[in-house]
Amino acid sequence: MTDSMVDYSLREGVGHIVLNRPAKRNALSLDMRTVLWEAIEQADKDDEVRAVLLSGTGEHFCAGGDISEMRPGALDAEAGRDRIAPVSKGAQRLLEMTKPVVVAVDGCAYGAGCSLALAADFVVATERARFCMSFLRLGLIPDACGLFTLPRVVGWLRAKDMLYSTRAITGSEALEYGAVNELAAPEHLQARSWEIAVAMASLPRTAFSLIKTALLRSMSADVGTMVDTEMAGQAIAYSTTYHEEAVKRLRAGSPPLYSWPVNDID
Repeated sequence: MTDSMVDYSLREGVGHIVLNRPAKRNALSLDMRTVLWEAIEQADKDDEVRAVLLSGTGEHFCAGGDISEMRPGALDAEAGRDRIAPVSKGAQRLLEMTKPVVVAVDGCAYGAGCSLALAADFVVATERARFCMSFLRLGLIPDACGLFTLPRVVGWLRAKDMLYSTRAITGSEALEYGAVNELAAPEHLQARSWEIAVAMASLPRTAFSLIKTALLRSMSADVGTMVDTEMAGQAIAYSTTYHEEAVKRLRAGSPPLYSWPVNDID
């Protein structure tokens, strides 16, 4: 699927979603939000997609909502919900899908762009990337699951700092905060994020799905629930052919089925 605002492709088991409005810093227009949601939904439903990579065209990831389309005072409550639903539901789908989600961030990740990055399983960013929860500047509150993810990713006090000050943090600060997993030079960002996405596409589907689902559940569960979740999930994982083959390889001294790609690009 190719669209003027969002491109989607599938290669090497990776569904690659690209925000494609570089002249607008990939700001999310109303139409673009719907197309983005459709691309996320397609990637989630397609069994050939084993991992998802979300990135932006040009020097920016996403500037958030398109300011030129905002109509203060012109929307009632229902219309306001409809306006934001595609991007919020899209972020929720990224959080809940049982496939690895990698996000590559260069330039600005403002507003909903920041929230989308927070919905990833792995974030690669440049030092010049800027993460900003800019909503209060416009008299708005976070969307795209930002109120759920931000305090869980960076902690309570840092979340309040980012929300109340609306200041942009650098890629290095985001790495320190735990909002970014790894930094890459701008010229290597796409190659490194693709390398990670391809590697994560080779993860054992069943075990990864169980882990991701359990991690999300752990945010609101008690220890007893999580112990039960571990035992039930491990019983399933023990029965997979992947586990059987992995044990055989380990005993034989053969290379493992899965290994993390060492960052030797930079």
